Amino acid sequence: MYQAIVFFDLDGTLFDDNKNVLPTSIAAIQEMQQHHILPVIATGRNIFEIQYVLDATGIDAVVSANGSYVQYQGKKLTAAVIDQQTLTAITEFAKEQGDPLGYFNNRGFRLSQANQDTTDNFKLLRLDAQVDPTWYLHQDINFLNVFNRDKEKIYQEKFAGILSFVRNNPRALDTMQTGITKQTGIRTFLKEAGLAGIKTYAFGDGLNDLQMFDEVDIPIAMGNGVFQAKNKAAYVTAGNMDDGIVKGLRHFGLIQ
Repeated sequence: MYQAIVFFDLDGTLFDDNKNVLPTSIAAIQEMQQHHILPVIATGRNIFEIQYVLDATGIDAVVSANGSYVQYQGKKLTAAVIDQQTLTAITEFAKEQGDPLGYFNNRGFRLSQANQDTTDNFKLLRLDAQVDPTWYLHQDINFLNVFNRDKEKIYQEKFAGILSFVRNNPRALDTMQTGITKQTGIRTFLKEAGLAGIKTYAFGDGLNDLQMFDEVDIPIAMGNGVFQAKNKAAYVTAGNMDDGIVKGLRHFGLIQ
């Protein structure tokens, strides 16, 4: 039986500014595991984007794509699939707006079109972005990116009750089925893995971590996090470049 479960956001949290996990954080995660504390990645990213993190840390439990795809012990627990009618509708609407779409599942992604923002975004993420505007027609799509800088309102109005949009990136909107969040992903993870009732902690820094904070017993904000995350947190640790993970885990006695 696990003594506790700790959910880790990636960007701005478990990641340093170069999108790597600090060696001290890896050591802390390994120490946690030795004490029967389960580490879980909870991220807006998709499984294929973070395999190097799973390999480096030994973590095999993930709430990915903001709750759209959930796995435990390396196996899928649940996946939210966006239906073809909705995919076609948002593809047509985004095309009218001149906005590229990124179509994602746990195995890969494609773009409807490319522009400077998509080029810059995926270069930063070290991903090879390929254009295939019909890819979504023969794939199960769990998650979308809508590339624009200021159109949250029109997309929210157009797809109200169907899709939800969260800006965690100045270039794009994370897009999920309405009702799918890190919070619902964690809830599903705990239920389907048979881990309900175990004390839960979460580390985060961004707007898409706020609902995750509502779901766990002890929310912990990074020192570099947005003020909304800090306001909601039970504890504010140091920044992601200053061993905030290690210091937060140590503060709560999860490591020595």
